[in-house]
Amino acid sequence: MKTLEELRKIREKAQNEMKLRESNYRFKVVVGMGTSGIATGAREVMKAILDEIAARNLTGIIVTQTGEKGLSSMEPVVDVIENDKPAVTYGNIDPEKARRIVAEHLVNNRIVQDYLVTTTS
Repeated sequence: MKTLEELRKIREKAQNEMKLRESNYRFKVVVGMGTSGIATGAREVMKAILDEIAARNLTGIIVTQTGEKGLSSMEPVVDVIENDKPAVTYGNIDPEKARRIVAEHLVNNRIVQDYLVTTTS
């Protein structure tokens, strides 16, 4: 059985994760979670992104997933979409690269050229 304090911590964690899904956001991060994405580590990439956002206490970011994007040779694929700017697609992402994307793109607003696949409008 959980203590009251443990339940409060669980509730607080869930509320913080829900903030990541609010509709008022500056960035939208989309992780490709189709079969090939999952097979190459997309779940771990998604977890790393969520953990890094939470650790940095960032707001205004929505994190979501999508199916196959037709880039199976570049999986896991992550799109970063900023309001009124072209979408940025990163490929061959692992958890360490995902943390770097959060630090450089989401925090410092610099595209990580090393992992860039394309930008689209």
